[in-house]
Amino acid sequence: MEMTDTSAVYTIWLRELKRFFRAKPRIIGNLMMPFIWFAIMGVGLNSSFVIPDVRFSYLNFMTPGIIGMSLLFTSIFSAVSVIWEKQFGFLKEILVSPVSRTSIVIGKIVGSTTVSLISALIFLAIAVAFNGVPLSGLSVFALLKTISFMTLISFSFVSIGLVLASKLTNMEGFQVVMSMMVMPLFFLSGAFFPLENAPAWMQAISYADPLMYGVDGLRGSLLGLHQHALLVDVSVLAAFSLFMIIVATFAFRRIQ
Repeated sequence: MEMTDTSAVYTIWLRELKRFFRAKPRIIGNLMMPFIWFAIMGVGLNSSFVIPDVRFSYLNFMTPGIIGMSLLFTSIFSAVSVIWEKQFGFLKEILVSPVSRTSIVIGKIVGSTTVSLISALIFLAIAVAFNGVPLSGLSVFALLKTISFMTLISFSFVSIGLVLASKLTNMEGFQVVMSMMVMPLFFLSGAFFPLENAPAWMQAISYADPLMYGVDGLRGSLLGLHQHALLVDVSVLAAFSLFMIIVATFAFRRIQ
């Protein structure tokens, strides 16, 4: 008898959460990386950098970028679990079970996104405590917009990770490909500097970076600073997210 899609998605989602909470080093690592960037880079450069025509400090400016970075790294590297499951044969057991592969992909995406959101929201609370984000920028509506952008960012990059993990067979190859992909995405997103002041060629390339729209949306939601209209940011990010979920589902259907 085939398990219903809802039950399958819930089971895989719950498994991803249990794996996260049982791996204490992973929890610490997910929180420490953005905190180190915030405490060292943000605080250290806060007194040295002044962004023209911006009423917020540099620490305020870069906080949404660090949140975007945290979501990028946590989301895309969550697909490492697929490599492990391949190597130990667990993935094959899931794939031959009476569960649609679409349900498997959605369960993994929702589970990994939940983990990414937990880490990002904890960091946001830390940033507020250290005045990384002005309290006035955290109205209920602003927080809902922020969580929406966080979710879309995670959906997008978890899906990218799943696509690559479905094609690769070892951890080393996955880590090399991820490293080559993650750093350009991060530095072209405008996380640490306003893209309006960047060279024209860099601005042109940044338009192809989905994280740029996510960081811009987060910054607009939290601080009211944005390069594009928030409707543009959410539309591009939602379209890219949906496209990558479809690609990830197709990639999983081709796994033997």
